[in-house]
Amino acid sequence: MLKTDQMTPAERVNAISKGLEVDRLPCNPNIANGTARIYGCKVSDFNHNPKIISEAQFATYKKFGSDSLRIFTDLFTWAEAMGASVKKPLDDTVDLESPAVFKIQDIDTLTPANPYKDGRLPIHLEAMKYLKELAKDEINCSAGVVGPFTNAFFLFGVNETLKFVHKNPEAIHKLCKVSLETCKAYVKASMDIGLAPTISEPMSSCTVISPKQFRELSLPYLKELIEYIKQNGHNPVVHICGQTNKIWKDVADIGIGGMSIDNIANLEDCKKTIGHKTKIMGNVDPGGIMYSGTPNDVKVSTLKGILEGYDSPKGYVCQDVAYQ
Repeated sequence: MLKTDQMTPAERVNAISKGLEVDRLPCNPNIANGTARIYGCKVSDFNHNPKIISEAQFATYKKFGSDSLRIFTDLFTWAEAMGASVKKPLDDTVDLESPAVFKIQDIDTLTPANPYKDGRLPIHLEAMKYLKELAKDEINCSAGVVGPFTNAFFLFGVNETLKFVHKNPEAIHKLCKVSLETCKAYVKASMDIGLAPTISEPMSSCTVISPKQFRELSLPYLKELIEYIKQNGHNPVVHICGQTNKIWKDVADIGIGGMSIDNIANLEDCKKTIGHKTKIMGNVDPGGIMYSGTPNDVKVSTLKGILEGYDSPKGYVCQDVAYQ
């Protein structure tokens, strides 16, 4: 139920979690590294300056009024910390250049990353501290992490790891196990600062692997990571790109804080399938609408999502998701 007095984002989210009245549905435009354009810096500044990461996030919130803030710059931060090489363009998002290992026998040499020492992970942790200071009790902050299965692909290379899915699943398990330890260490450090983790698992999409392969190769590690986070007092939102309808129940059955779906997934079907188990988040098109569309396109698409999702039993957040 809506009320007329304006609430802070933190008050709004807290009230919804308790089933109380709120002034409006929460909204989370995930502008990602587009915050650099709003703040007036280069995207590459995010690679070394934690204060700029946090200030760009907060400036974007002040301009648009979103309901949460997140420290997350790209998909490859954790693989880089474990030995992968990345490209760092002057004013664009980091991309994978080469994996951490190239031979199957070298998988055993991989070790979990130390979030306080390795790669850009310490920069992200420092950014979280700055963001907490800026946000105070006004708006909730989260720390994004890629899931163990997705990170596994960046450790050995996407194309080569895809071959393992069919020909050498044991190699996938080895990669996921060491990835999981990196994920655990990072989310623990994030939670110690006071941020709630969110998980992105794009390679777990049914657009990439089959539901059977997801259940065998990704789900066990995703479940262990989620349960670890829950043991430490948080319940993460999970985002999986592409088509996910055949694995919605698998993910929701873990007991997650929310399911974030891609724009090609059907919001109404998701609500009917798992809306009684978890909060639904989605699903405005980040490219065709948020980036390339007109203001009216954004308005119409947002209203369509609200009409489809507003009555989801466990709650609905209007959201777009983009990594670049």
